[in-house]
Amino acid sequence: MKIGGLVKFTLIDFPGRPAAIVFTQGCNFRCRYCHNPELVYPHLFEPSMPEEEVWTFLKRRQGTLEGVVISGGEPTLQEDLVRFMADLKALGYKTKLDTNGTRPEVLRELIDKKLVDYIAMDLKAPFEKYAAVTGVEANSAVLQQSMDLIRQSGLEYQFRTTYDKEVLNDNDIAILNQLTEGKNYIVQECLPVVREKDTLKVMHEEL
Repeated sequence: MKIGGLVKFTLIDFPGRPAAIVFTQGCNFRCRYCHNPELVYPHLFEPSMPEEEVWTFLKRRQGTLEGVVISGGEPTLQEDLVRFMADLKALGYKTKLDTNGTRPEVLRELIDKKLVDYIAMDLKAPFEKYAAVTGVEANSAVLQQSMDLIRQSGLEYQFRTTYDKEVLNDNDIAILNQLTEGKNYIVQECLPVVREKDTLKVMHEEL
């Protein structure tokens, strides 16, 4: 996998579990409020972190950490995501996937193979406003397919929207709340992008 960074400990990103976060490089969206541009824009990519470093850390933390979150970027773009998550399960970790829902075929494979325990899907906007937030036209049928797969999976899940008030309004949030049937749906405040230089590089060097 193309790994852009690692957070070694979190109590908030995997509900109910102490976890680590693995960040993947590459995304098919260009969200206006993105806080991880170094994971999105190829010209900002740092050299990928060797997988061996990640596995060394995770093997050391077996019995202390309970879960691993795979985030990005967009993890489902990684060709070896399924293999990576199978290896996590082999180590006894619970797994959580953060996704934008644009590759339902990958979600289906992970669900069918029982390689994921929790899925968080970002709903960027009502479908007709996706381009204004992400810079990409939405295929609403694909996004709806991912939502249906997640809801029917029997897994823990969450749908979430970052409320960018320069694009979205309260009516948009009401539409999304209705789209999710009000279940496991949260709205996050859109915070200003304030970043320390080379944050993920520092995470890498701390290993």
